[in-house]
Amino acid sequence: MTGPVRAAVLRAHGDAPAVEERADPVGTGDAVVRVTAVPLTPLDLLCAGGTSYFGPPALPYVPGVQGVGEVVAHPTLKPGSRVWFPTDAGMQPGDGALATTVHRPAADLVDLGDHDVPAEHVAAIGLSGVAAWLALAARAELQEGEQVLVLGAGGVVGQVGVQAARLLGARRVLAAARSAGARARARQAGADAVVALEDGDSVADVVARVREVADGPVDVVLDPLAGVPGSAGVRLLGEHGRLVNLGSSAAPGLEVVSADLRSRTAAVLGYTNNAVSVGQKAETLRTLLGHAAAGRLHVDHEVVPLDDVAAAWGRQAAGQAPVRIVVELRG
Repeated sequence: MTGPVRAAVLRAHGDAPAVEERADPVGTGDAVVRVTAVPLTPLDLLCAGGTSYFGPPALPYVPGVQGVGEVVAHPTLKPGSRVWFPTDAGMQPGDGALATTVHRPAADLVDLGDHDVPAEHVAAIGLSGVAAWLALAARAELQEGEQVLVLGAGGVVGQVGVQAARLLGARRVLAAARSAGARARARQAGADAVVALEDGDSVADVVARVREVADGPVDVVLDPLAGVPGSAGVRLLGEHGRLVNLGSSAAPGLEVVSADLRSRTAAVLGYTNNAVSVGQKAETLRTLLGHAAAGRLHVDHEVVPLDDVAAAWGRQAAGQAPVRIVVELRG
């Protein structure tokens, strides 16, 4: 029905996956999807490394915690329907999205409808975009007129965070990022002011830099970094301020001074997509894609063919991928 299947297969923790050919679609489920685009995400590499809090994944397996494709067979959706789907690859036994054709549970497929957002852009936004939006809208409960600081603003979470804050009614959006390219992406996303995060920064350095461009206390901090930037974010919170941490790219932890929280009735909150239902992910993704289709939201990304997945994986692991890498698959 689908012909030979090509898949990126991981055979050793910490290695890059290599392309192999199989006779049948990978995965399990009552729907068949011809995959068109899969992003390489930090979660993919974390799980594949064998050191994540999920434990070492069983080998071999096909990575890819999410994908975009077209329906081949489904109990209710028509063949050719464009869909997005999540997987538990690397977190639970089983295969993920990095294959030209996959079996998936029909209930997990999100019908993308008729919008014209390219599959590669859908993949680039994906779960990182969902996390940024829900961290602000649901976890921080961002209110219209509040001032927001987005840390790590050049990555996908950061780019979506800057744009989402504006769409959710923030009066002022501040951004902080390390590289010149990341700061440029934050400006392009619409940040009102952008500050640098530099090697050797102290918490006081970052606090001072942000205060120079802030219009009073910060109400909400979106923090995918932790470490020094996240610790600075806690100190910058104003009365009833909220910091939402959803990653640790800078360091495993962040410093919280009790008095900073008590004196301002502030809060440090955690966020994970693993606590979000498939239905809520679907609803949020559709919201993001509606904004993307209308030109209100964009994520910079790089597209590579499946045959180049090992090299792209290596660049991502080495920190040499400035934007989200999306693997393009064709049957």
